[in-house]
Amino acid sequence: MPVLNLRSDLAEAEALPELMAAIGRRARVAGRRMALASAQTKDQALRLIAERLRANADEILRENARDVAAARQAGQSAALVDRLALDAGRLAAIAESVEKVGALADPVGRQLAAIERPNGLLIERIAVPLGVIGVIFESRPNVTADAGALCLKAGNAAILRAGSDSHRSALAIAKAMSEGLAEAGLPADAIQLVPTRDRAAVGLMLGGLDGCIDVIVPRGGRGLVERVQAEARVPVFAHLDGVNHVYVAAAADLDMALAVLLNSKMRRTSVCGAAETLLVDRACAATHLAPLVRTLLDVGCAVRGDAETQAVDPRVTPVSEADWHTEYLDAIIAARVVDGIDAAIEHIETYGSHHTDAIITADRAEANRFLAEVDSAIVTHNASTQFADGGEFGFGAEIGIATGRMHARGPVGVEQLTTFKYRVHGSGQIRP
Repeated sequence: MPVLNLRSDLAEAEALPELMAAIGRRARVAGRRMALASAQTKDQALRLIAERLRANADEILRENARDVAAARQAGQSAALVDRLALDAGRLAAIAESVEKVGALADPVGRQLAAIERPNGLLIERIAVPLGVIGVIFESRPNVTADAGALCLKAGNAAILRAGSDSHRSALAIAKAMSEGLAEAGLPADAIQLVPTRDRAAVGLMLGGLDGCIDVIVPRGGRGLVERVQAEARVPVFAHLDGVNHVYVAAAADLDMALAVLLNSKMRRTSVCGAAETLLVDRACAATHLAPLVRTLLDVGCAVRGDAETQAVDPRVTPVSEADWHTEYLDAIIAARVVDGIDAAIEHIETYGSHHTDAIITADRAEANRFLAEVDSAIVTHNASTQFADGGEFGFGAEIGIATGRMHARGPVGVEQLTTFKYRVHGSGQIRP
């Protein structure tokens, strides 16, 4: 029996490259059709997908229950099981999210610029789909619907690779989405879920599937994102860490600072927009530091601080150099007193991850300087870092947060899933 299993595994491994290549080829063909689909057809497809998700609820929840049972049997953490689990309410929210994407303005075909040249040429810059987007994600089955819907709305094809924990759930959701596409007259292959748990499929996607994948988006933990960024041979939209800061400046209103800091850190500690470091201007430390630190401690947040922060409460533990670099994703925060905005910006530049950083101040000139000089994808003034979310930005949903220097930065919604091309209109001009 072990010999038979070995032969079966070898056969599957040998077949995987051709399986993935075929998925890539089908996606490329589907992508060409999607790029030409009208806004009305795409929106109809999204409405039909939402209907299929509701109609297939029993099947989706049954497959999800199998995933949850397997995760529990494997000893997965309660947090992972919670991210994985669906119920009727969560599934209804997924369907509603798909409908909201359909209600967004169509990002394809927008005229981004128009230039009329002295020789009479009219040059237009027009938004067009990216093409084929590969999305590699871990335990959240809702990413199947979110990513597929956003790619569809922007006229792209999507190749989705779910983590092994959510594989059954994702397959059931992807099936409903393919049914909705076909019913709308669009290619079912515009949303494909990789039908194997084999991790080698990820490597093949990172290689680009012989030029069939145009962009990769990882959704998951640090290990996944590091691998994608190290191995991908196509562009990547991703962030590695969310080491986010709240800087309480000298002119900060204390009540506002307390409210924004608590929300930034404690609303949901496990999201990438959660604050991980508190910086307090020395000019207001005498009045602001103790209330800020004690409030965090009183609601169950551990504080690791410098000497001045430790002095305000015996529950504060010493901070280490490593803490400034750490994305805790837990009820823990690092804290220090800094000598004004120059020191705050320098700290963020040294230790931050270019994700989301906030300043609390009533001084508009100081706020404008912070907003201009802090080189993060999202910078907020008197607002929580947890607004780092596509839904909160009015994008309907997001496929992820990007912190790189490409055109997609911050929440990646439908507009960021397009690129552009130039259309040049002439009347027989030739170049001298």
